[in-house]
Parts: sequence; structure tokens; C-alpha cells
Amino acid sequence: MTLPILTPLQARVLATLMEKARTVPDSYPLTLNNVIIGCNQRTSRDPVMNAEDAQVQEALDALKQMGAVREASGQRAARYEHNFQRTYGVPEQSAVLLGLLMLRGPQTAGELRISTERWYRFADISSVEGFLDELQDRSIEKGGPLVVKLPRAPGAREPRWAHLLCGAEHAALASTAAALQGDPTQATELMQRVGTLEDEVRLLRETVQTLCLELGVPVPMSPPGQSE
Repeated sequence: MTLPILTPLQARVLATLMEKARTVPDSYPLTLNNVIIGCNQRTSRDPVMNAEDAQVQEALDALKQMGAVREASGQRAARYEHNFQRTYGVPEQSAVLLGLLMLRGPQTAGELRISTERWYRFADISSVEGFLDELQDRSIEKGGPLVVKLPRAPGAREPRWAHLLCGAEHAALASTAAALQGDPTQATELMQRVGTLEDEVRLLRETVQTLCLELGVPVPMSPPGQSE
């Protein structure tokens, strides 16, 4: 079984439908405009997005082709509903955890238990961890792991979990962003290291240009996207 790899916006659209189905059932299924508003919320979203109408419509159309979203029938205006659990083959509890991870980024089991209160009430943190472990240990026949436990950030008491619906690379980027957000010192050190490397590259480029001019050979061009 091969599961689709979502773009960040597709994941946001899908998770928004999952959220609103549970928190505002009277307004569900959602119109395009309501999906856009939900995707671009300034609260309970990480990262905050500013998706445009055409981008959200494109994401909805792609999700419909995957079978993860359906257009509700019998409606005057187009309305959309998710089909997450059937597409990914997970129970309600696992869908809730994945939806929150898609909306809010990497979180600890304790944070997830608090965040999911309006969606589903887990008995305790060990129950959350149990479903997370199941999602991480999913067999290849079922599509493979859907979450990953991230390395514990410096100074953190608990490890965070990230979803894999957008691929492992996206999860790694989310992990780095979350770690830097929680550790300003580490972010500053990283920026300083990048600045030092840029200075060294600039010095090496100038040295190469000087040598080429002295030897009378063509100066190598910088790769696209880099300044001379």
C-alpha cells in the first residue's frame, strides 16, 4: 500500500477539514471560503499561512483525486468534507493525533493530550503514547510509519513527535524549526555559523578569481542563485 505524500498546504487543508468536522459540526462540510479562513488562522496554527483562494482550491482538487477529500452532494454551493480515516486506514484516536500534528507542528505527548481536548478525550498521556507508538510502528503493508519521535531538543524534558504525511524531509525541517524556536541561543549560534561560512566562501571565491587572472585562465562562474 502506497500512501500519497502531501504538500504542506494540502496537509493544512486536510487537517482544517478534520478540525472543523469536530469543533464546528453545524458549519460542516465547509465551503471554499471557510476552508481558506481555517487554513489562514493566526491561532492554533504552526506555521501561520497566508494561502490564496486559487492555492486552496488546487489543494482541494488534488486531495479529491487522492480520495482524502470529498465534495458533499446535495449542496447549492460546493462544500468539502474529509475522508481521512478511510484513506489512511487509521482509527479515530490516531486521526485526531495526526490532524493536530498537521495543524500545529511537532508536539510532545503531553501537549497533544491537551491540544486534542476538543477533538477527543484521551484517558491519560500513556494512551496518547500508545497510539503514537502504533503510528510509528506501522508496517509497510499498511503504508509505513505516519509519525516519528524526534530527538529530544536541548533542555527539553520530553521528546516531540512529528507527522510523516509530507515526507521525512519535511518532518526533519519541522523538527529543526521547533528546536530553534524553543532555543534562541541555538538559533543565534546557527546564524553566526552560517555567517562565518558565507565569509569563508566569499574569501575563497576572491582567491580563485585572483589566481585565474594571474594565470590568464577564465574565471569560473558562480552557480545560479549565488552572487559574485
